[in-house]
Amino acid sequence: MKRVLSTFILTGVALAVQPAFAADHARAHDAPKLVSGVKLSSICDGCGVVSNAHTETRKGKASGVGAVGGAVAGGVVGHQFGGGGGKTALTVLGAVGGGVAGNEIEKDMKKYTVWVTTVTFKDGTKKKYERTTNSGLKSGDVVHIENGHPVRKAAA
Repeated sequence: MKRVLSTFILTGVALAVQPAFAADHARAHDAPKLVSGVKLSSICDGCGVVSNAHTETRKGKASGVGAVGGAVAGGVVGHQFGGGGGKTALTVLGAVGGGVAGNEIEKDMKKYTVWVTTVTFKDGTKKKYERTTNSGLKSGDVVHIENGHPVRKAAA
């Protein structure tokens, strides 16, 4: 019984370790050699190549003002319809719907742009970096990471 249990445990460990080993092996084996015209083997350790740089628009954060305003407006409109218990139900439904709509409208009004830069490192791994200002980086730039952001590497 102990031998069966030991075999079962060892098999479980082997199956658990194998995907991690396979993923590391695949990553090293499939690592790109050339990114945006730059040989990865030619860059310094810790450096990378910008493989993509673009902007994205993000919704802003709501403060609650839009939700409150929308709830009041929706409640007033909902109150105009129905009668008796239906009037109360439509008032509540209007307030809830108005609150949700007001919240989304506020987020849309506060939307902003981020600059997203994807860097491919010498070992083939990729990482995305976001900034709220334009970094001026473009595809093919050789960069190093400084204070958590990619910075163009000065020509040697």
